[in-house]
Amino acid sequence: MRNEKRTKNVEISQELFIDLIKYHCIEDHPKNEKICQALEDKMDRLVRRELYTRSLTAPTEEEREAARKEYLDKAGVPAAFRW
Repeated sequence: MRNEKRTKNVEISQELFIDLIKYHCIEDHPKNEKICQALEDKMDRLVRRELYTRSLTAPTEEEREAARKEYLDKAGVPAAFRW
C-alpha cells in the first residue's frame, strides 16, 4: 500500500471555469481581474469551511475553540453576536 495523500476536489462555477479556459487556452487576458477575484472568493470560502470543520473535529477543546474563534473572525461575525 502506497502512502499517497488524496487530493480533494473543489467545485467552481461554470462561468469561472469557462473564463479560466479562455484565459489559459485562448489568451483572453481582459478577464484577468475577474478570474483573480473569483478565485480569491473561492479560497476564502475554502478556508472558512476548513476552520468550521476543525472547530467541530479538533482533538482538544482548546483547538476547537481556537478554530471556532478564527472561523467567526473570518466570517465577519461581530463579537456581540458570539456565545
